[in-house]
Amino acid sequence: MEPLRDNDPRTIGVYTLVCRLGAGGMGQVYLGESPAGQLVAVKVIKPSVLDEDSRARFLLEVDSLKTVYGPFIASFVAADAHAERPWLAVEYVPGADLLAHVAAHGVLPLVEGASLGALLAEGLGTVHEAGLLHRDLKPQNILLAPTGPKVIDFGLAVLAERRSALTATGVVVGSVLCMPPEQARGEIELDRPVDVYALGAVLLYATTGHYPYEGASWQAVALKIENPALAPDLSGLPPQLEPLVSAMLALDPADRPTLPQVTEQLVGVLAGQGLTAVQAKRRLTELTPEVALSVNTEFPEYPPGYTPTLVDVAAHEDDETPPQPEDAADDVPEEDAPTDAVPPAPEEPGTSRGPTRPGVRLSAPLRIAEHLRAAYASDASF
Repeated sequence: MEPLRDNDPRTIGVYTLVCRLGAGGMGQVYLGESPAGQLVAVKVIKPSVLDEDSRARFLLEVDSLKTVYGPFIASFVAADAHAERPWLAVEYVPGADLLAHVAAHGVLPLVEGASLGALLAEGLGTVHEAGLLHRDLKPQNILLAPTGPKVIDFGLAVLAERRSALTATGVVVGSVLCMPPEQARGEIELDRPVDVYALGAVLLYATTGHYPYEGASWQAVALKIENPALAPDLSGLPPQLEPLVSAMLALDPADRPTLPQVTEQLVGVLAGQGLTAVQAKRRLTELTPEVALSVNTEFPEYPPGYTPTLVDVAAHEDDETPPQPEDAADDVPEEDAPTDAVPPAPEEPGTSRGPTRPGVRLSAPLRIAEHLRAAYASDASF
């Protein structure tokens, strides 16, 4: 999070922009505030991404995406593909993404990892039932909210595909580290197994800290993914998860399990540990306690440790793996300069560690809403 810059807009649609959340090849992401004080993530798309024909198709796509809802989906709120600077607004989720969590706290234990996978499978099932695919599931597109994981940014993956289809054939779109072979080959006709593979790669990363295939460049990784003689690296994976993750990463899409089968097998893993799915989810959410947004009316800015992490689908294109000499680069060119790194603020009791920037002001409706929420929470029995 950082303050708005001089060349940033102050309003988009009905939303007042509060600060920057992230940047990437698709555009800029802002924290926005509705007239009533509702926070949203406003993603301003670069005009170069859309021509007049694709603007209309994008608007239809967004209308479809707005029908996708569920407890594990960060829902779309509004969009305007015909604006001079096309934009869309989605539900704002205050929580660390999976990539940041693993980097800061290490991999998830078996129970928490299996719970995460089962919940994400249900969330992706909601997307598939609406006739859509995510196409770019990766650790930074999974937010660990206090109520459970949230899947974000499947709309921008669709937009990225359409952009590439307008300019070239055989272009690889998505995050190659979690990409199935058929997508790495640049195939246009993709189906549900593409998200099953990506979920398997995410589950592997969550429990081991590495991806199925890694290399010095995205091309090197893509070649490994397509090589039938090269099995994915499952080292460090809990043995209880090996059969399922291996099947999810199958070379042939027809050999991969369905999302309901993934959920069923992961719930079976939890039962083998003597836990119900509800008990396991509770253990997962305990890893990500709620970060209260307490606003000081005299100094109206975010408190130390408050770290919103919802970002553009391309905002972390250079952060697929923790910094190492042989990191795999993402396949979509980064057109915006990355946000400057900010040293972490001192950790205080009851807060989570994270970067903060001064100068972010919240409006009176939001402060009132937060005070009401805090007052209710203090008296609530649950």
